[in-house]
Amino acid sequence: MKPVRVLTIAGSDSGGGAGIQADLKTITVLGGFGMSVITALTAQNTLGVHGIHDVPPAFVAAQFDAVATDIGIDAAKTGMLATSEVLRVVAGKIRQYGIEKLVVDPVMAAKGGMSLIREDAKKTMITELIPLAFVLTPNIPEAEVLSGIPIATLADMKEAARIIRNLGARHVVVKGGHLAGDPADLLYDGREFRIFSAPRIATADTHGTGCTFSAAIATCLGCGMDVPGAVAEAKRYITEAVRYAWRVGGGHGPTNHLAPLFNPVAGGTAARPEGWKTAG
Repeated sequence: MKPVRVLTIAGSDSGGGAGIQADLKTITVLGGFGMSVITALTAQNTLGVHGIHDVPPAFVAAQFDAVATDIGIDAAKTGMLATSEVLRVVAGKIRQYGIEKLVVDPVMAAKGGMSLIREDAKKTMITELIPLAFVLTPNIPEAEVLSGIPIATLADMKEAARIIRNLGARHVVVKGGHLAGDPADLLYDGREFRIFSAPRIATADTHGTGCTFSAAIATCLGCGMDVPGAVAEAKRYITEAVRYAWRVGGGHGPTNHLAPLFNPVAGGTAARPEGWKTAG
């Protein structure tokens, strides 16, 4: 049996909760075969990002070529792409290898607020990468930057999604977790809006949610789901991962990528280990 081959192109999180580490956990739990192109190394934990070391663009290209020419790629996602040079290399490789099922998570800042992209690279992302996106997944602050408008309501999310889609992405998912109330994510395909809601879970342990969500969408697309189905499954997955988040470290702890395996609603069948408690 041939596994679904899913590539994550992102930064490494030494704390294990976000970035490449979160993506590979997600892809594995959802039944895919995860591969990686590491674009940056971070010295990071639940308290924040303490340092960033950029991977040379030529080595980013070498990783991409090694994976694509031997194993192949059914779907891919991007995360932290800090420099214009790396963005151009990644966009070029996506075009070279004809990757159609591409999820772009336009990572701009860490949970603690540290910028993960240089100012000049934002323009390069808009002109070079976003037009290649099959699905684009900005959160509210990222959507505000990309659309140029403030977002405080669902109506604002819809207007931002319209503006952002005009940048070239086929589908836009504006994630609503930064707004008050239960988190509702908005999917726009140029014709209609779909809303995916879930109860808000009382926890500070949400490190890596954006990475996990986008990796889940990419894996589901690689498995043959359509975009609404992939977003719905990713929403179920991330909700359970947050509900049973790990209490690790002194800051924003990581989500629990294994948790959905133990949730019958999300398709899991295994018995939940003793001692697991819901957050909040």
